[in-house]
Amino acid sequence: MTSPSPSPADIDQRLTDLEIKASYADDLLDTLNEMVARQQEQIDLLLREVSRLRQRGEPEAAPSVRNLRDDLPPHY
Repeated sequence: MTSPSPSPADIDQRLTDLEIKASYADDLLDTLNEMVARQQEQIDLLLREVSRLRQRGEPEAAPSVRNLRDDLPPHY
């Protein structure tokens, strides 16, 4: 048994549906690309800001060793 072949109207409708889906996918891809580009700009800005803040700080100051007893609440 062979299945009935789709009518030209069915094929046109399926093709139209696929074109619409492809159009939405293209739009989504463009939107995501713009979002990624903006996020990369923000990351670059933040990296420059962190670098600037590090340069403003004391470069020779090493992180001090903390005593855990200094962190105890007063009721201990």
